[in-house]
Amino acid sequence: MFPKEMKYTKDHEWVREDDGVYTVGITSFAAEQLGDVTYVELPEIGAEVEQGDSAAAVESVKAASDVYAPVGGRVCETNHELEAAPELVNQDPYEQGWFFKLEGVSPAQLKSLLDADAYEKYVGEQAH
Repeated sequence: MFPKEMKYTKDHEWVREDDGVYTVGITSFAAEQLGDVTYVELPEIGAEVEQGDSAAAVESVKAASDVYAPVGGRVCETNHELEAAPELVNQDPYEQGWFFKLEGVSPAQLKSLLDADAYEKYVGEQAH
């Protein structure tokens, strides 16, 4: 249900490492809970974020929510496609709907995150 190559937070963010760059987004579960995403606020390129910091924001027809950094690092890229097409978060949360990328991440921080199986179990517990 959730991509195995990613790590997850209990706040429903995901992170995927690719050659030392860490891509961050929200999970399909979070996107479903939000409903239709109408606006995304992205961080500034070059911004330093700590693990757990509010790094971006997302608004939907139902709610507004912060997007927290699953790991700390420096923002090296943002997904400008979301400014014109925020619905990508709902349509393709793991590929086209990513929010930002981080570099300078300490891989040790990944140890505190959930793997796909643990996240799936956590989501199942939240639904009850």
